[in-house]
Amino acid sequence: MKKGIFSHWIFFMVVHFVGSQEMKRRDILNTLLSSAEYDPRIPPDYEKDIATEVDVQLFIISIDSINELSMDYTLNLFIRQTWMDPRLNFSHLSNISMLELDQKHIGDVWVPDTYFQNEKSATIHTVTVPNKLLHIYNDGLIIYSIRLSLTLSCIMDLRFYPMDDQTCSILMESYGYSIHNVKLMWNPDDAVIIGTAHADEQTLPQFYFYKPLETLGCSTINSFNVEFSCLQAKLFFRRNLGYYMSQVFIPSMLIVTLSWISFWIHVDAVPARVSLGVICVLTMTTQSSGIRNSLPRVSYIKAIDIWMALGLLFVFAALLEYAFINIQTRKHQKQTKMPEKDDKKYETIDERKNVDFMARARHVDRLSRVVFPVSYILFNIVFWGVYLSK
Repeated sequence: MKKGIFSHWIFFMVVHFVGSQEMKRRDILNTLLSSAEYDPRIPPDYEKDIATEVDVQLFIISIDSINELSMDYTLNLFIRQTWMDPRLNFSHLSNISMLELDQKHIGDVWVPDTYFQNEKSATIHTVTVPNKLLHIYNDGLIIYSIRLSLTLSCIMDLRFYPMDDQTCSILMESYGYSIHNVKLMWNPDDAVIIGTAHADEQTLPQFYFYKPLETLGCSTINSFNVEFSCLQAKLFFRRNLGYYMSQVFIPSMLIVTLSWISFWIHVDAVPARVSLGVICVLTMTTQSSGIRNSLPRVSYIKAIDIWMALGLLFVFAALLEYAFINIQTRKHQKQTKMPEKDDKKYETIDERKNVDFMARARHVDRLSRVVFPVSYILFNIVFWGVYLSK
């Protein structure tokens, strides 16, 4: 007697003589998986030369972090896959609507070999047991769900950082089955669900969604000229400026403004003016260095580079302004210490020179009190106008 006929005979004997509902479910499952017609090594429609359509849905529990330095982002999600397997249809055997498989027996059923193309690292949650689910419906519908934590690569364009927008993708593909055997398709109702509501309600520490996500179907061809089915979901992030305004822009503005105080300090107060200028330069340099260490070493210039470079330039220019003032005052002191001459003409020229040096120094200070703030305000207008108008 063949194995398939013997299995069906055992099942019908159990149905007639055993009234327990639990026994029915167990024996239905044993009958289906031990049938000669079922082979978990091949897709449902493998022998028919028809591609098995796998419906995919992602439920993103949380987006934990977005890292500019390593150009990746981490998220926690459920991947839910649904397909029809006529070999597991048991509507003719029982009125039971669904069978729930224990995660230990999921390996006895064929499941798609879906993987994430842009995955850097991933883990399947195993507390307290591996977080896997597989349900078999009486019409042969299979629902398969896994909970994953993923770190996916996201190539970022940081030219406008920190006023930048980033587009990060989730790329999925069948690893071993070509498009002729397995075809991945997005769920037509809800392809990607973020949190418990819509994407625009999901908030991140430094980002927010500035437009709805997009889902696309695609295909790829490998080096062996074999075409595979793939799916792509695009997430559109925009950086929140609140943190950078409070931690970068406003402090640097205050440092630049602080450097202008030296224009009101007397030209003879050398320690005060030099200390103020040096402290402002060192503070700007330290702040700029801290920002650079948190970003990748890209070859192009970022918006934050322009901001910090111009801020350092203004602070350094204020220090150079006092260097010029100090030179003028030293010339004045040198002239005043020269021995008196009998030549009246020479004394007149000497006095005029002394007055010129001090007047020049005071004039430069008065001019700097206007030129520096006006120049910095114009720079801010141009900077924010350019980078916020994009």
